[in-house]
Amino acid sequence: MTEHQTVRTERHGDVALIVIDHPPVNAMSVAVRRELAAAIAWVGHEPGVRAAVLACDGRTFVAGADIREFDAPPEQPHLGDVCTALDDCPRPIVAAVHGTALGGGFELALSCNARVLAPDARVGLPETKLGLIPGAGGTQRLPRLAGALTALELIASGRQLSADEAMKLGVVDEIATDLRAAATALARRLADAGHRPRVRDRAVPAVDRTALDTVAAAIRAKARGSLAQGAAVEAIGWALDMPFDEACALERARSRELRVGPQSRALRHLFHAERMANRLPATEQNLHGWAVRQIGVVGGGTMGSGIAVALAEAGFKVTLIEASPEAVHAAEARVAAVWERQAKSGRLTHAGHRERLGRVTYTNDMAALADCDLVIEAIVEDVAAKQAVFRQLSGIVRRDCVLASNTSYIDIDLMADVVDAPERVLGLHFFSPAHVMRLLEVVRAPRTSGEVAATALAVAKRLGKTAVLCRSGEGFIGNRLLMRWRQVCDFALEDGALPHEVDAAMEAYGFAMGYFAVADLAGLDIAWAVRKRLAAARDPHARYVKIADWLCELGRFGQKTGAGYYRHDAGKRLPDPEVTALIERASAEKAIPRQPAAAEIIQQRIHAAMVNEAARALSEGIAHRPSDVDVVLASGYGYPAWRGGPMHEADIIGIPEMLHRVEAMHAAYGAGWEPAPLLREMAAAGKRFADLNF
Repeated sequence: MTEHQTVRTERHGDVALIVIDHPPVNAMSVAVRRELAAAIAWVGHEPGVRAAVLACDGRTFVAGADIREFDAPPEQPHLGDVCTALDDCPRPIVAAVHGTALGGGFELALSCNARVLAPDARVGLPETKLGLIPGAGGTQRLPRLAGALTALELIASGRQLSADEAMKLGVVDEIATDLRAAATALARRLADAGHRPRVRDRAVPAVDRTALDTVAAAIRAKARGSLAQGAAVEAIGWALDMPFDEACALERARSRELRVGPQSRALRHLFHAERMANRLPATEQNLHGWAVRQIGVVGGGTMGSGIAVALAEAGFKVTLIEASPEAVHAAEARVAAVWERQAKSGRLTHAGHRERLGRVTYTNDMAALADCDLVIEAIVEDVAAKQAVFRQLSGIVRRDCVLASNTSYIDIDLMADVVDAPERVLGLHFFSPAHVMRLLEVVRAPRTSGEVAATALAVAKRLGKTAVLCRSGEGFIGNRLLMRWRQVCDFALEDGALPHEVDAAMEAYGFAMGYFAVADLAGLDIAWAVRKRLAAARDPHARYVKIADWLCELGRFGQKTGAGYYRHDAGKRLPDPEVTALIERASAEKAIPRQPAAAEIIQQRIHAAMVNEAARALSEGIAHRPSDVDVVLASGYGYPAWRGGPMHEADIIGIPEMLHRVEAMHAAYGAGWEPAPLLREMAAAGKRFADLNF
């Protein structure tokens, strides 16, 4: 037996067990690579060893590369060298995969002679999510097992495969509950047969190149400026057209090129930022949340039903409250429809469908919430109505029941004011559709206790959400910036642009949809209600655009009414001459000469508005760190992730240049658009927003 710091080898008769033990996720660091290469060499030469099993201790197989090494020059042996060593080992080696085998971990498994997965294991090549492609043969081995079309979809999307799907695709050989015993038995069978199958030796199955080109074109279009997806398309082409070793050399070179590029750096910034965004302050990190098993949801509309779906899918018992029996029935139908669609598409088994339906109880009796550990209010965005719900809940639930509001804008303290034990009140701002969107703003009011915040963060983790902890204030982080971003878009209309031109500029920047298309999709009446609520506090000297108000007064609330900024006809979004006339009227009333706006100017002003308002939110303590702003915008508002978020991008552009752009915007827009003091201070001190992350 040979002992190593991160890799050990054991003899079990004629089969060796190679075990990687590098907590917490067995990341493929240079130390692991070196010791693993030595262990593979030992297996190949040790007398009496006929085969081996590659496994990992801890909660997972190798979950990927050590991202901390990405900013340093690569050290040998490279992962590709280790995979080649597996290919060249004269004795069969079987991978025993539990937990997740992702990125380099999956490439290791693909380089073994066979793969056995635990029933709950997952595998995948998610490198494109970090602006990369696999660099150790993943783009060459996966097509040989799953076919070029499937491999391209998996690599370009970064999607993970369950054990069952991996088995159906021929990516793995067995699924076993007694993982190491099954892998050992398979290794012995291979040795007995003198069989050492290598994925590299297989031919890529024949593929319809026209169909492949069509899929590739769709992937490039959907990437919206991200380079990694296009590189994945290239790499699959190499698998089809080149010898294995030649294609692997190109793959490794392309992966390294992307790794040092700005897009991968930006995506790695977001990767780390997400892991900081849900942290309690240092003084509270030892606090533990309360147990949550039963959750109530008050309000079964679009948001409330989506929240109920998300909770039930995470395994919580849910009680959904509506105002009347008719509303209860409608809420139940909304929830059921989600799972019916999943069942029809095959994403949900019939057993899973029944189980999820059984987790949700529907009623119009608020008393049914008496035993809940958490209640989430998700009713109309009206302060008085929300306070009435919280006041009623205060008399029903236990004092240790957390009370949360799903408000998008309203100060959480206004709800805390009307309950006993206000320290248990906070905001949980879900994004629509709540069971799909990753972002969850966890909004802490001044009196919210650390234990309650910890409870909410634990629930968010169980839901699989990207949680961002922030302080309460109008619009929190995301919608506060959105209000400024919307104003810039409105000003562009008055100055000479049309909605489709502004949206085209944003889409060219990398957004999936422009502001006006999103507004129509969400409903213009929501933002209208906010504007009316804040009208009294509006600065009379600040520029105000009435176009959106006029549209709402005409009943043009967007897609749901068939008309908003656009006319919606049979699923198509079309420019509308009536909207053009309203926009021209707004310009004429202010005597603004209409001039076409360059897309670059629109893009720069939207970005500058975000950065300037975020700097104010940071100074006020609403956002804890600049990287939290980046996570919110990239996860919930469509900001192109490959840009890293507005604050990261501001650092790349340079703070002095950002200040210059904000000053130009102030000159154009007037009162209320002054540069944030923090931005001036940073420019004078030569600091970056990254210096404020902690």
